[in-house]
Amino acid sequence: MIKGLAITPPVLGRISIGRVVEKNGKRLPEKDDQFTITTQVQVAGAWVPHPYDEELRKNAPNGKLRSIPVRMLFNDPDLNLRAEYSMFDRQTGRPVCVGNGETCRRVTSAGVQTLPCPSPDACELAKGGMCKPYGRLNVRIGDDDELGTFIFRTTGFNSIRTLAARLSYYKAVSGNLLSCLPLELRLRGKSTTQSHRGAIYYVDLGVREGMTLEDAITEAKAAAARRLEAGLDQPALDAAGQAGFGNASFEFSEDEGPEILEEFYPTAEPESAPTQAGITAVPSAGLRRRLGQQ
Repeated sequence: MIKGLAITPPVLGRISIGRVVEKNGKRLPEKDDQFTITTQVQVAGAWVPHPYDEELRKNAPNGKLRSIPVRMLFNDPDLNLRAEYSMFDRQTGRPVCVGNGETCRRVTSAGVQTLPCPSPDACELAKGGMCKPYGRLNVRIGDDDELGTFIFRTTGFNSIRTLAARLSYYKAVSGNLLSCLPLELRLRGKSTTQSHRGAIYYVDLGVREGMTLEDAITEAKAAAARRLEAGLDQPALDAAGQAGFGNASFEFSEDEGPEILEEFYPTAEPESAPTQAGITAVPSAGLRRRLGQQ
């Protein structure tokens, strides 16, 4: 295995609750009140919808896709959802510093170093919104590829906090059968002072519509029994996933850089300012010098 290359779940498509639109000749992120499922192919600057998007939208009220039936790939919640405080280089989309509130991995002049992470509120480098939460959720949609996933990326605390709690709870109540549970992603709205009482949307996770939690656990136990009889080794799959993520200092691929730049860095913003999507620009020259000194 190539060292330094994060081995992440195969991605078949993307799930988003926003899109990139062109305004005054510039491509800017725009929030939405529904899910969109796309392929990994762009045509004329727009992501091509995945066939699942049209299929699920047919039965959606008013044609708005606000729930998606999914299953998890792993039993370990932290393998399905990876969320950390992150600072990216605006020029390349590469990670500069990634931490969990206790320790961080930071690119310095001496290479990648492990340093204390006091969280953005108490970090000198994070002043001015330079560091934000960044989460990646991989889920399965359909049964065409049982090891292929669709990825949902978010910088929102509401989505990260809710998804982390749900995944942990469902693992616990199902007896570590998270990967077998019939679940669905749901889009929820709320109003806050920060949103000026306007609606903001975040992603939640629940058992599928029409099922109770007991129904979902019963189905999960039956699915786990079938998998075991067929020889499917879920613990080994989780171990392989853990080893793959741990093969590199950062979860990053060259293909992901342009997507981060396009989705999270509005070109109308100054290079040192936070973006609308919550991930910030590359640090100023002074901060870059301090990064190299630490």
